[in-house]
Amino acid sequence: TLSPYTPQSYLIHHNNPTYLSPMSNMPRMNDMKPMSVSQSKPKHSNISDNETESISLIEEGRKKSNEQSNKDTMALIYKGLYCFLGLQVSYLTWGMMQELIMTTKFTPTASSPDGMFPSASFCVFSNRFLAIVISFLVIRTVHGTIYCTAPYYAFLPCAISNTSSSWAQYASLHYVSFPLQNIFKSTKVIPVMLMGMLLRGVTYTFIEYVEALAITSGVLVFSMSKNATQSNDTETSIAGVLLLITYVCSDSFTSQWQSRLYKNYGKIDQYHMMFWVNSWAVLLTSAALIFSGEIFTVFEFLMVNPTAVLYNIVTAVTSATGQFFIFYTIKEFGPIVFTVIMTTRQMLSMVLSSVIFGHKMSIYSYLGTVLVFGAVFHSVRRQMKNKK
Repeated sequence: TLSPYTPQSYLIHHNNPTYLSPMSNMPRMNDMKPMSVSQSKPKHSNISDNETESISLIEEGRKKSNEQSNKDTMALIYKGLYCFLGLQVSYLTWGMMQELIMTTKFTPTASSPDGMFPSASFCVFSNRFLAIVISFLVIRTVHGTIYCTAPYYAFLPCAISNTSSSWAQYASLHYVSFPLQNIFKSTKVIPVMLMGMLLRGVTYTFIEYVEALAITSGVLVFSMSKNATQSNDTETSIAGVLLLITYVCSDSFTSQWQSRLYKNYGKIDQYHMMFWVNSWAVLLTSAALIFSGEIFTVFEFLMVNPTAVLYNIVTAVTSATGQFFIFYTIKEFGPIVFTVIMTTRQMLSMVLSSVIFGHKMSIYSYLGTVLVFGAVFHSVRRQMKNKK
């Protein structure tokens, strides 16, 4: 019996037996089967798996990147140590041999009765000759030819100045101590600035002039020290000071002229420069040895003193290796790092010379040294900041 309160859905079903109620499609509890774990995962489970795999790849990539970064850092450290040790060993040995050659009293000969090495020109010649041989082999390997875009005569001016500076450097040791000669090199910044203004129109800041003044003051204080001016009981003379001035002025001209060649001719490199400058230097020193007659005096001296032969060979080898370490260091790390290494070398050279050859330094010597190297390191620090 149908009542007025019978649901509408029942009425429809009662009047139409084919009608399926909305609940008729629902499965019965007994017919339901449990779902597996894989079926119960949401549809985006595949995306989560991809994300997990991506994260793993990223972490693996980061790990490899860190390992590579550590390897690159260690390689850079090893390369820096290689340059540092190469420059230090080459030039510390070269400086010691230089002082031994010019200050040792060897066995006297008829032409050299005082037993002192008779020719600074021969020392320059031997250094440059070996450098030519090595640079020729390198330039033939790298470029296939010794010729370059610059004409060969363009290298002559800096070859003359380079030869003059090297000759004056050797000859000055007859008159001044090695520590004084070594610290006097730091005054090169002054003629470098002058040559830069004259040859290339370079302008300098006020602080650069202050640094140059501090270096000059330090050298003056050092040179006025009584103990620093003795070299094997030979007092510093006007000749020694003039030779040192010749050295720094000539060397300053050399660097500025070489910069000018690089700028004007572009496609020349350090190997071209090394070969052609040294080639001209050998010609110049050979002419000087022949026309002055020193060539015969030197050969006689070397025949009697084989130790002097060994000293010259070691000096020539370390001079050549030093030049290559200079080029390599500047190429890999730049001029600032090179300046720091060479300034350190100057300080170590002074210490070794004082210990090995007995040069005594007074309080004024140390004061002058602090002024000079303090100004140099301040200059390097300022350049590093400007570079950043």
